[in-house]
Amino acid sequence: MDQVDWRPLTGVEPRRMVEARLQSHYATQWLARIARAYIPPQSDDGHTSLLWNRALDALMTQPLQAGLRFGLRIPDLVIILHDSKSTLEMICLEGHSDLEIRDWLGRSLSAQGFDARALDAPLPYQLPAYAIAKGAKYDAVRSQTQALAELAAWFANAELLLSDLQRQMCERGFAASPVRCWPHHFDIATLTTLPNRNAAGYVGAGLSPGDEHYEGPYFYVSVYPQPSATLLPKLPSGGHWHTREFAAAVLPGDKVLRAYDQKASAIDFLHSALAAAHKILA
Repeated sequence: MDQVDWRPLTGVEPRRMVEARLQSHYATQWLARIARAYIPPQSDDGHTSLLWNRALDALMTQPLQAGLRFGLRIPDLVIILHDSKSTLEMICLEGHSDLEIRDWLGRSLSAQGFDARALDAPLPYQLPAYAIAKGAKYDAVRSQTQALAELAAWFANAELLLSDLQRQMCERGFAASPVRCWPHHFDIATLTTLPNRNAAGYVGAGLSPGDEHYEGPYFYVSVYPQPSATLLPKLPSGGHWHTREFAAAVLPGDKVLRAYDQKASAIDFLHSALAAAHKILA
């Protein structure tokens, strides 16, 4: 990986990052609804997972019929319909409610031969409470432009590092899943399965843009089954162990922002935390 591939993170006021993250999280649910409606289901819900498109700065669905994909461009909150060559249609969410977006998507999907009513199936999970769920309109493009660009940079950087990590795990003979964003928690991650004498163990390496546990973005390496706190080794790379509700080594985004070399800071954490996770499960 060339250093030029890493996008420098400038740091944005936390309140603005939270607002940009919540609006992007809600907007991403349209991609999740499309995937649930028109992509054959997988047992692990993998058909709803999204790919990061670096050229478009967008989260993209997996292919629908005829290679069509829907995507969400993060920096300007635009939903796009994309074929293998170009963008066919788009709508900027700025100034629109979810009801208005549903109307546009319904017409766009119907024009492609899909049954638009399938979009209305309820999601099987809850999202963080937010005004958009009560009919408010998206407005982050005007008020949170810098925060949306920063959020896109976090996703782009995470996809860059995690893809390299996933490749290394596969080269070592482990089963590591492709890097995907999961609409429920809005994190981007790869999951490695480790053989165990009793049952398989799992190590997830990823980035969360923030949640109920941490206000801002953070890198993590999770361990399952959840180990005893007495088994958690010290982390030499500036991270710490999170043990409430899940077990994971966590590197808060503010530590990455303050690092002399942001990319090296994130890589060091991921590699040292992965080594610790493998040791725990062994």
